[in-house]
Amino acid sequence: MKQDEKDFFKQATLRICGNLQIDQAMLASLKYLKSFIPIDHMYMEIFEENLKSMRLIAEATVKYSKSLEVLIVLPEDALHQMIDRSPLVAGQPRGPVWKIDNSETDPISKAMLDSLEKKQSSILGLLLMIYGKPLGMLICVAKGMNRYNEKHIELLAQLREPFYIALSNALAHREVTQLKNMLVDDNQYLTRELMYKAGDHIIGTNFGLKGVMEMVRQVAIMDSPVLLLGETGTGKDLIANAIHQSSVRKDGPFISVNCGAIPETLIDSELFGHEKGAFTGALAQKRGRFERANRGTIFLDEVGELPQPAQIRLLRVLQNREIERVGGTKTINLDIRVIAATNRNMEQLVHDKKFREDLWFRLNVFPIQLPPLRERKADIPALLQHFIQKKAKELKLTRIFEFDKGSMKILMDYPWPGNVRELENVVERALILSKNGILNFKQLQNNQITPYASHVEQSEIFYTLDEVMSQHIVKALKKTEGKINGPGGAAEILGIHANTLRARMTKLGIDFGKS
Repeated sequence: MKQDEKDFFKQATLRICGNLQIDQAMLASLKYLKSFIPIDHMYMEIFEENLKSMRLIAEATVKYSKSLEVLIVLPEDALHQMIDRSPLVAGQPRGPVWKIDNSETDPISKAMLDSLEKKQSSILGLLLMIYGKPLGMLICVAKGMNRYNEKHIELLAQLREPFYIALSNALAHREVTQLKNMLVDDNQYLTRELMYKAGDHIIGTNFGLKGVMEMVRQVAIMDSPVLLLGETGTGKDLIANAIHQSSVRKDGPFISVNCGAIPETLIDSELFGHEKGAFTGALAQKRGRFERANRGTIFLDEVGELPQPAQIRLLRVLQNREIERVGGTKTINLDIRVIAATNRNMEQLVHDKKFREDLWFRLNVFPIQLPPLRERKADIPALLQHFIQKKAKELKLTRIFEFDKGSMKILMDYPWPGNVRELENVVERALILSKNGILNFKQLQNNQITPYASHVEQSEIFYTLDEVMSQHIVKALKKTEGKINGPGGAAEILGIHANTLRARMTKLGIDFGKS
């Protein structure tokens, strides 16, 4: 290749491969090539072999460029005709370039220009084919007949690989952009679904949860860690979501993690990710929950269940806003907000050396105590109506429901040890068992749990939280004959996830068949 040809190739390649937007790359290259080859319009097309068509995806002139989506049906065997249009120059292959002196005499060219409402022209086509597989074609169009000669063909043939690379990169970039847009759309859809399931407002904001929601409004605009305290089933996950939705991070991800449901051997990998080969079975790199929550919020439910090594890593996140994947050495910076929740006595855990004191201080910046349902009974009627509508829809029940005589008094007198989650389960059970649309809650009268009743005097004998929890779990297991999972299982009665129940049984030394 002569010096001037090398310079031509270099300058043209810089322009062709200088932009991931193929129309912009064509505009820059056309302005340069116009000094060597007569070009009024330049088109990029890709082959849709399964549709027996070609799709025009971009157009450029010396004044403008734009993306296109024009599908042109090709005559029979047209694709093979284009591939075969590579005659010899001086007995040697000149590359996949073909020339049409008059577009009106060629069916393929005429079909394309007619669809674009272009008049009689001369055409140069550069077939973009690597390893025998055609990807697409660059079309150069000049007004009038017989505008191209052998020199023009030789110059354009030199640019086959740069144009192929530019088209490949542009298509890959377009696919990534489409997938990103799909991900954004999916995230928006899931957010809408979450809001639908949780309700666009939290029941009790004007009564039992009024103080809680005032604190939510105060802290939502900040980035400070929030610690949600309260018994199981009080709706800590809904409050965490409300904080996220009221913050400037609402368009970012909201990642919820149940720390008690992840096996201790996997918790580091789940939270912080791992590198390929970090341990047996780590066949590929994996992002953890913290990375997925970047620019958003992570909700650590049952944070008191975290093992010591994970507590150390979490402390680093809160202090420095950075993590390292398991088996990795690269520091990953995060823009993240942490909301934690627990139903355990964290001060006791710190005293017993089961939870790091420095981490406790970091998490306990803004504690919010959620009242149990027995302390916000004014909200029961509204919650009852909400769950009836929600569960009836899920169960595909269309009839109108009424309450059996005395049902509201039963609901108001019941101590609700499982809180709002127990009320939801009770409503679902009543809907399933309802006869002629009458809801009956008399079964609650036979299951009063007196330690929670307000009229019972406080005993002089005190038990630790673990002892009370152990007794309560054993009682539930006896009632279900050791069944943990599924409808009527101990996990459902207690209003917690089955994996969480198993983890607590292991921790408390309860062996009850674990079915």
